[in-house]
Amino acid sequence: MGQVIQIDEGRIRDHLGEMVRGTVEEALNAMLDAEADRLCGAARYERSESRRDTRAGCYERALHTKAGEVTLKVPKLRRQTFETAIIERYRRRESSVEEALIEMYLAGVSVRRVEDITEALWGTRVSPSTVSSLNRKIYAKIDEWRHRPIEGDHPYLYLDGIVMKRTWAGEVRNVSLLVASAVNAEGYREILGICEGAKEDKSGWSAFLRHLVDRGLSGVQLVISDACRGLVESVAEFLPETLWQRCMVHFYRNVFSHVPAMKVREVAHMLKAIHAQESRQAAQEKAEAVEADLRRQKLTRAAELVAEHIGETLTYYAFPDVHWAKIRTNNPLERIMKEIRRRTRVVGAFPDGQSCLNLAAARLRHIAGSQWSARRYMNMEPLHAMQASSSGAVA
Repeated sequence: MGQVIQIDEGRIRDHLGEMVRGTVEEALNAMLDAEADRLCGAARYERSESRRDTRAGCYERALHTKAGEVTLKVPKLRRQTFETAIIERYRRRESSVEEALIEMYLAGVSVRRVEDITEALWGTRVSPSTVSSLNRKIYAKIDEWRHRPIEGDHPYLYLDGIVMKRTWAGEVRNVSLLVASAVNAEGYREILGICEGAKEDKSGWSAFLRHLVDRGLSGVQLVISDACRGLVESVAEFLPETLWQRCMVHFYRNVFSHVPAMKVREVAHMLKAIHAQESRQAAQEKAEAVEADLRRQKLTRAAELVAEHIGETLTYYAFPDVHWAKIRTNNPLERIMKEIRRRTRVVGAFPDGQSCLNLAAARLRHIAGSQWSARRYMNMEPLHAMQASSSGAVA
């Protein structure tokens, strides 16, 4: 048997990395020299009547690229400042590197992990202050996105809030983020807005809904949310023509809180049977039977909740049956809220409400630009046909 050849993959990888880094450095410096020649109107040491300037040496500058750190020899000119279109003045990192840092942070990578990753990839550690300064560049765009005009009708509007932690005078306090998503008239999902509220009360929800209406929110036929009193009252005030659907999942949880653990499964089947009926009348009749059954089992408080509030969960029956599964719960927005919580969990407590809002809004903007909003969520033709028939009947 011949000798076994052992390959040191690490040394090969390092050698290839050095070759790539050297090639990138050589190419960039050649481009800088060519640009200096163009500004001077002549090549180095060339005597020409068309020459407009002469060189005065160069200075070295480090630039972090995807291939690693390279050293640039930036030309200096005697009569004018050398401004290159290749690399912005004072830039220390390639734009793709900066974009990667921002994407890592917004995707949920902690600042400490960003430092480790950048050192492993590009051979240099990025400080937390650098990550913060890079993020400030996108916060202006995020604020513009939050205040953009809302165009077109949005028949189905989902509202929900999430509680985050913030530090205040050395204490950790709660801050609420209020979020709105919707399905537009073409059946595509949109994230309409997010704002900070001290808590999920009427004043917070009123300010948020006023913000949405002022930006152009219109055509809302159904609001889907939990039974937060301040939210419901604000909807009635700012969207008076709109119906309200109480999320049936949240309602189930309210009922389960008054049911012994051993009976939760049984009660869940009873409640689901209500929302499995083919019409609102049938669902109401089934609800009365469930209420009577709960009273027989001595589950008085659960029975009272069904009797008093089951009607709030049956509003969706007024809309096309092909939409029922997607408009009777707040699940479409709940998934987005889970994504916000997953992203913000690595931070813990925020230094202020604005930083919390910026990070959550940045994540929402990322989701809004993804396949989440590019896929058609509903076929809205049945709703349009229902509206046309109802308006014809009125006429």
